[in-house]
Amino acid sequence: MMEQTDILIIGAGPTGLTLANLLGQNGIRTILVEARTKLIDYPRAVGIDDESLRAMQSIGLVEEVLEHTVPDQQIRVVNGVGKVIAEINPTTREFGWPRRNGFVQPLVDQILLDGARRFDCVDVRLGVEAMDLVQDNDGVTVTVRSQHQDASIRAAYVVGCEGGRSFTRQKLGIPFTGRTRQQRGLVIDVANDPLGTPHAVFGGDPTRGYATLSLPHGIRRWEFMLLEGESDELANSDEFLHQLLKDHVADPASLDVIRRRVYAHHARIAERFRVGRVLLAGDAAHVMPVVAGQGWNSCIRDALNLGWKLPAVVRGVASDRLLDTYAEERRDHVKAMVELSVGMAKVVTNRSKVTSAVRDAAAAVIDHLPKLKSYVSGQGFKPMPKYTRGVVVPSRWPESKSVPIEDGIQPSAGTLFPQPRVQTVDNGDVLLDDATGTGWRIFVWNNDPVNFLSAQVRAQLDSLDATLVQLVPSAQLRWAADNASSGVRAIGDRSGALKSWFHARPVSAVVVRPDHVIAAECLVQDLDRKVREVFASAYLLPAAAGAALAAQ
Repeated sequence: MMEQTDILIIGAGPTGLTLANLLGQNGIRTILVEARTKLIDYPRAVGIDDESLRAMQSIGLVEEVLEHTVPDQQIRVVNGVGKVIAEINPTTREFGWPRRNGFVQPLVDQILLDGARRFDCVDVRLGVEAMDLVQDNDGVTVTVRSQHQDASIRAAYVVGCEGGRSFTRQKLGIPFTGRTRQQRGLVIDVANDPLGTPHAVFGGDPTRGYATLSLPHGIRRWEFMLLEGESDELANSDEFLHQLLKDHVADPASLDVIRRRVYAHHARIAERFRVGRVLLAGDAAHVMPVVAGQGWNSCIRDALNLGWKLPAVVRGVASDRLLDTYAEERRDHVKAMVELSVGMAKVVTNRSKVTSAVRDAAAAVIDHLPKLKSYVSGQGFKPMPKYTRGVVVPSRWPESKSVPIEDGIQPSAGTLFPQPRVQTVDNGDVLLDDATGTGWRIFVWNNDPVNFLSAQVRAQLDSLDATLVQLVPSAQLRWAADNASSGVRAIGDRSGALKSWFHARPVSAVVVRPDHVIAAECLVQDLDRKVREVFASAYLLPAAAGAALAAQ
């Protein structure tokens, strides 16, 4: 008898595990299969950013994850003689969490695995390998093998998250375009950190590029560029490791080496992220050099994007066409992240003394330009997600003499809505997502949103379990809460961050998706029309039709 499920996830890396948690929260029947009998424990990602921590908050695991992080980890970039030529130290809390954090990936992945097992509708199976995949108009049949026994699983949709060598991508015949640089790197993790300093150093040494990072729980990582003619097997040579580390620690022979591994600088993107009822996510869809620390975080963004779209389609709330927007939104941003990672890799692994001298001279100029120096330090070069296609209604600023536009402010549709700390009637200090939930949300400054929405739109929002939020200065919170329409949540802007956000823009209402992306923004008088446009861009079905489909 063939087993049935709504979603089959192939691969228990960070993408598959995060997606399993999101689907579990939504009550979607999910099976996750992983060929390995336990999670990977060798050296991989060491950086988790504020967007990913917000995702961990969304699935209720952020406190457990934080135990394995170094918040606000700074980076000092040094040249071949050890002079600091740049510092990266972003201190923003725009999305509620530190922008840069060191972390231990195996421990965080284990938290995600345990988290997925919280849900009765999620079945995680280790030691189960996908062997074949056949799809038709109604679903996908996957042949899996466990302990030399084959079985079949029938799913409405399959998501391949099994890494750069993805079985799913190869089975679909999707090209993985890009390149692999000839330069390789050697990662060395040691316990009982011999340096003990709290931050990270990237060494742009033309003789041999390196990096070293402080990680939680007394772990220290070094990464060294391997030179032409140096074989991968040297990773197993203690003598070679001691030679690499002799200029970094007093006694390399006494180090407690816990992991060592050679890696390549891959920069590749799948030409398609979807074929019919099968989707690719995470490293199965894109890989990038490790230098910018965005590989793991890009995987989490994929999961967060699919984590609300798949449930909407499975439940019959949205048309299957909604899944096409996943690739439309994610591919351009992933490409930007790959280009950033390749560029940073060139800076660190550059072996030309002339190019290094030019880099050092440019750094000296930046050091004397405060705005540019602040831009680099604040990691302003990191491409933030901005979707111009997909479930986004492009902003058209209103023509009103009463709402001037602040200089330099760009339309916000397609970007992430901020997450300051706010106040509720019952809690004086809480993060915005915790106060409002993380589903669809309508945020309106000062006004009660119900007064600007038609009954038809309200019914559609109710079918989505959307939250209507009235944002007010904290001084007005009690009055707003007592006088709000039924179902409207009053939130106090305790720090003034939200008032400043709206003040800078000629808008007073925003429609925010479950992945925190602003789907639309407008003056509140235009809210009903904007919400309808969002419904259309998300291929949402009328409330009655969606309910009928979900009941089938």
